[in-house]
Order: sequence, then structure tokens, then C-alpha cells
Amino acid sequence: MRRTHRLLNRAVHAALRWVDGAGEVVPGTALADRFGSFGRGSCIDFPPATLLNVGSIHLGRDVLVGRQATLAAGYGVGDPGLTDRALVIGDGCVLGARTTITAHQYVELGDSVFTGQSVFITDASHGYQDPQTPIGKQFGSHQPVVIGSGSWIGHGAVVLPGTRIGRNVVVAAGAVVRGEVEDHAVVAGTPARVVRRLEPGLGWVGTSGDVRPLFGQLVLDGLEGTEAG
Repeated sequence: MRRTHRLLNRAVHAALRWVDGAGEVVPGTALADRFGSFGRGSCIDFPPATLLNVGSIHLGRDVLVGRQATLAAGYGVGDPGLTDRALVIGDGCVLGARTTITAHQYVELGDSVFTGQSVFITDASHGYQDPQTPIGKQFGSHQPVVIGSGSWIGHGAVVLPGTRIGRNVVVAAGAVVRGEVEDHAVVAGTPARVVRRLEPGLGWVGTSGDVRPLFGQLVLDGLEGTEAG
């Protein structure tokens, strides 16, 4: 590689790093000030895909939103039907790159919810009841979405309107979730179904009856095995 090309390559990447840093949405920036609330230590990576009607979006503390993400409230700029709290994201959440959350009425993520990349969450979809009207012009009913604290939403998962996910739930990659999901469950598939749940005193029990011990049990088993050796 010629020296001039090497220097140019270094300069381009240095410029990109500067743009990435300068373009971040963090407390004190003009865009962060437009949010309904924007917690201390939170950051939206640059570049975002879409940030729509941010006055109705609330971020807690220490939230990290990956690049090319969409956080949208309502149906369009200045939607007159918007509420003040359409999208609420709790403290310590981490949203992967290209995650899309569209909150037409209400979507809530509890504290420390993590998502993989390319996750899609919405509280409204299109209707199809009128066979003479294009589907894209038919709006479905609003059904709030709530995701409990500590849950993990895997890569490429889709969370549909009306879904209520409990605390510390694992949603497998590529799953399509609708309806109620109990606390401490693992769901997978399309449509997503419970494939493992926490049974107190026993462990994580699969639908086939296999048991995965709790972390504390694994540690104790390891110590007992060491002592026995």
C-alpha cells in the first residue's frame, strides 16, 4: 500500500470517529433537550435512522441506543393525537443497532432491558378489513406494549401490538411475540411459545422436562466437585 493511500485511509477513519462522537445524542445537546426526558449518562449513537416526535419519548439514565436505530412516536411529524409519554425507556437499557420502536400510543421498556440488533417493537399494525382499500392505508387499533425489567430480546425478534412481557424473560432470536409472557420464561418461535420456565427450588425446566440448574446451584455443584476431588 502506497504511503499516500495509507495516510488518506487513516485521515478518513479519524474523521469518521470524530463525526461519530460529535453526532451522538447525549445530555446537553440540542436534540437531547427536545426529548420528553433524557437521562444522565444516556447516549444515542450516530447516525440514528429516525427520531420522530421526540418530545413524547422518555429515556431513563444510562441508556445506550445503537446506531441506525429508530425511536418513533405517532404517525408523523407533529401528530396531533400524540400523548406526552408515548415511548418510555427505563434506566440502563441497551438497544442494539437497527432496533426499531414505533409507539403510536404507548410502549414501555422497564429497567435494564437489552435487545439484539434489528429488533422491531410496535403497538399498532395495519388493518385489512376493507378489501377495497390498500393495506398500507388501513390503520389497526392501538394496543400498548410493555416489556418487563431485565428482559432480553434476541436478534431480529418482533414484538407485536398488545404484548406484555414479564421480568427477566428471554425472547429468542427471530421470535415473533404476541400476548402475555410470564416472568422468568424463555420463549422462541413464530409465534413465540414458552420453551423453558423457572421452577423455584428446581431450576429452568424445559417443555421436554429437562432441567438447567440455577447459577447458584452450578457454583455449589462445582465447589462440591472440587472438594470431592
